[in-house]
Amino acid sequence: MATDKARDGRLRPVEFHILLSLSAAERHGYGIIRDIESLDAASVPDVGTMYRALARLVEQGLIEASARRPAPDVDDERRNYYRITTAGRKVARVEAVRLEALTAAARSGGLLPRGAR
Repeated sequence: MATDKARDGRLRPVEFHILLSLSAAERHGYGIIRDIESLDAASVPDVGTMYRALARLVEQGLIEASARRPAPDVDDERRNYYRITTAGRKVARVEAVRLEALTAAARSGGLLPRGAR
């Protein structure tokens, strides 16, 4: 069941990063950390933070365990794989739009140069 926090689209940065990572592909926890690292090395969560966030997102119905597994020769049976749910994709979109609006406001307020990424 989604919480009020999840329904209004406001996510913790680690939660948004997880949803962003899972929107591209199903992954296990360490794979998500590596994906976050490739996008934004400054925001890489520690393992404890990652797994608490994964548990919250599962509880909120924004992600779920995936039954799909890679080939046994490249898999570690201890890994839990996750995928984003329809609700998770919707919440991630709302958050992305909110962040885009904040970035536009930062540009118009002179905090970011126009055209900067």
